[in-house]
Amino acid sequence: MAFKEEEEEDPDIEIIKARKLKEMREKAAALERAKNAPQQTTKRRTAREVVSGYLYDRGEEVLNLAYAQYPAQTEAIVSRIAELMLAGEIASRISGGELLALFRSVGLNIRVNTSIKIEDKGKLISFSDKLKQQKMDND
Repeated sequence: MAFKEEEEEDPDIEIIKARKLKEMREKAAALERAKNAPQQTTKRRTAREVVSGYLYDRGEEVLNLAYAQYPAQTEAIVSRIAELMLAGEIASRISGGELLALFRSVGLNIRVNTSIKIEDKGKLISFSDKLKQQKMDND
């Protein structure tokens, strides 16, 4: 009789095993989809974002001025720089001065607002204001 009871339990056990196996397959498929989903949804970085990651020392300011003054030409130059960076040919960071020199070497005269500040009586004033002040004092 004990043998008969084991036979009767076998279909139940098989059903339970099949259910568990199905659940495990569904979980494995869900994990696989979760792994593949971030790779598909990751957005490619734009050329500007790639180059911005390598800039320092007013580089971002120079890049913004270049886009404002020469948008089409700047986009072409920046996309080429990004290609070189992604290929590993440019590995070092680029300063604002170096980026400005690059733009000027290809004929884009980017105008950068600069000011010279000097200390006068404990406060910073522009150099042009200091010259005006001296001229008034001499007159």
